[in-house]
Amino acid sequence: MTRAQPAAEPCPCGRGLAYPDCCGRWHAAFAANGTLAAPTAEDLMRSRYTAFARLGEVDPATDDGARTVAAMVAYLRATWAPETRPAAADLTPGPEETPTVFTRLAVTDTTGGGPFDTVGTVTFTALGQDASGGRVRMTEHSRFRREGGVWRYVDGDVAG
Repeated sequence: MTRAQPAAEPCPCGRGLAYPDCCGRWHAAFAANGTLAAPTAEDLMRSRYTAFARLGEVDPATDDGARTVAAMVAYLRATWAPETRPAAADLTPGPEETPTVFTRLAVTDTTGGGPFDTVGTVTFTALGQDASGGRVRMTEHSRFRREGGVWRYVDGDVAG
């Protein structure tokens, strides 16, 4: 009799794949050797959303949670264009802060951002809950740039 393996957690980005087969592969490649491998601007945006979502899912007071926070913050900073990159402290939830728990992502538009492009935009809406249980809805038109084969988030215009 073979025991069934537990199902892998679904990726927060909404593609319907297991986390290790979706955005987790980009996070794992970076954690293993610093490789930034997302092939398109949309893939990078989804992996960044997933990193933010994972920040809201873990308890940073535990060892596993602290490791996840450190890994996701490192990934977010590495995927951010140097001229607009925030400090790690700006991305790390403080002890008295409860990060937004992101629950859903909808990509509504992409322009460029393919494997042979050098620029691209992705418009998305992220839904979640704040610390008080209130609904959060954020729509952003994000700009990306590819240099040396690596996509990076440059900046975005947030609407709500």
